[in-house]
Amino acid sequence: MHPHPLRDMLHSLPLFRPLDEAALAGLEHELQYFALPGGAVLFEQGEESDALYVLKSGSLGAFRSEGTEPAVLVGTISAGETVGEVGLLLGTPRNATARALRDSELLRLSRADFEKLIEHHPQAMFEAARQALRRVNARGTESTRSAPRTLAVLPHDDGVDAHGFAKRLVAALQEFGETILVDAALGLGQLSTWFGEIEERTRFVVYVADGDVEWKALCRRQADAVLLLADAASEPVPWSTVVCPDAGGTLAPPCQLVLLHRGTLRNGAARRWLALTPGLDHHHVREARDVRRIARLLTGRSLGLVLSGGGARGFAQIGVVRALREAGLEIDRVGGTSIGSIIGAGVALEWSDEEMLDNYRRAFVAGRPLSDYTLPLVALTRGARVAHLLRAQFGARDITDLVLPFYCCSANLSTGHLDTHLDGPLWLWLRASCAIPGVLPPVLHGGQVHVDGAVINNLPTDVMAARHAGAIAAIDISAGDVLHSPIEEFATPSWWRLLLERRSGRRPGIVDILVRSGMVNAERASDERRALANLLLAPPVRETALLDWRAYDRTVEAGYQYALRIIGGRKDGLYEQVPVAV
Repeated sequence: MHPHPLRDMLHSLPLFRPLDEAALAGLEHELQYFALPGGAVLFEQGEESDALYVLKSGSLGAFRSEGTEPAVLVGTISAGETVGEVGLLLGTPRNATARALRDSELLRLSRADFEKLIEHHPQAMFEAARQALRRVNARGTESTRSAPRTLAVLPHDDGVDAHGFAKRLVAALQEFGETILVDAALGLGQLSTWFGEIEERTRFVVYVADGDVEWKALCRRQADAVLLLADAASEPVPWSTVVCPDAGGTLAPPCQLVLLHRGTLRNGAARRWLALTPGLDHHHVREARDVRRIARLLTGRSLGLVLSGGGARGFAQIGVVRALREAGLEIDRVGGTSIGSIIGAGVALEWSDEEMLDNYRRAFVAGRPLSDYTLPLVALTRGARVAHLLRAQFGARDITDLVLPFYCCSANLSTGHLDTHLDGPLWLWLRASCAIPGVLPPVLHGGQVHVDGAVINNLPTDVMAARHAGAIAAIDISAGDVLHSPIEEFATPSWWRLLLERRSGRRPGIVDILVRSGMVNAERASDERRALANLLLAPPVRETALLDWRAYDRTVEAGYQYALRIIGGRKDGLYEQVPVAV
């Protein structure tokens, strides 16, 4: 180990940044170096916190178990980060088990040496406390999911152009730091010290498994994350056990499926391939911009868009999306509930601004979605017309066929929980997500009852934050939405007086009451969900009635003009540090 490169690495860590050159030199002598093979445990959940560790190379996983439940991966630690300072600082037992996801090198600082450091350099205590609070607030664990620094590109077979994809990925990653491509010709036969030096001096390393079985296995061992590369047009065949021995296992590095398309996206391909490796995130690649999106998603520099419910007021989100695009913001992932999920699906399909405007006008204005009234034994409408319009707009495609990662939410009345839909028929789960209780009948599927997701969560930023690292832009249509009436009464008056007051707008109608009743419970946690957004947009559209489809163009324009004022035309990387604006 060379002292000066190590000193440089220590100085780059927030915990040790306040130390001067002499203090760093002294710290080097206190740190104990050791190697940890892949799969080995660094410390167990519940053990005494007796040291903190600096991860010099490799990757660690934080695993937590609750009661008798099996341990699950709750965070990852990449090279150049610290682990264990939370328990050491608070004097509490380890709240997770740390295990090497691959061969790793670490530096250990004992409790006694840590206390000596704090005594002589109190600023280090401040940095340790700030880092600990950041991690605890983020997910309540000692670590969050760090962005991977080493990636392995593992092709399904020899017919997949792994080299071509890897070169495009390296070019995309270069925007975020020095990146090197290591293939069999360069790396086969090298010692572990060579790989360690490569990983220390570059921000990202992309390994291409283009050699024999030995090289493929080595690429997996060196990777913080694995990209399983397949041809979308090929018939899915089980992966080689060398390439994909345990894609979902706790000892395997996180795996993601990448499907290469020739030209247009091939519907159904993702569902077929994911059947072989269920539970994996997946990406569709047709051109260079898709690879750039993968690079942003992998490095935590992506922008997620979350859209809320709000009835016809949700049309304002079409205008907001247009303004975001004009500001140069690239939307990489989308989620929503109710009308927000329907608008979000168009974003995830990469519809143009014109397609968004025309398609939703055809569905909601000309289509008259709530015109199939029926005897209100279950709801005011049959729901068949909404289903027909959704199928006409989105076809038979699966959620996994959408270009951008997408989810929509429904309230599961059978379990009492929010359901997040990541696969299955797109039209069906959009229909469930917008099933306003009393207005549209619920969706009955698999023995369970699904209604509008806004009943439980009208702004699912928490779902987005849990699934992806990166900035979040949220559009909250219902912010501050309340029902008012100047009338004082406790019983319904005669029909002619009721009709007169309804037309005057002085009395809320049955639809207004049903829609608001369905959303009011979700408002309790809305402040916390709004706080998760880096950019919070709340278009002023109270003048649009909740089901006034005829206000379409006016509401879209209101959202567009509002977003223009907030965003101000700012461009170029704004998604990396998006401001909060309400």
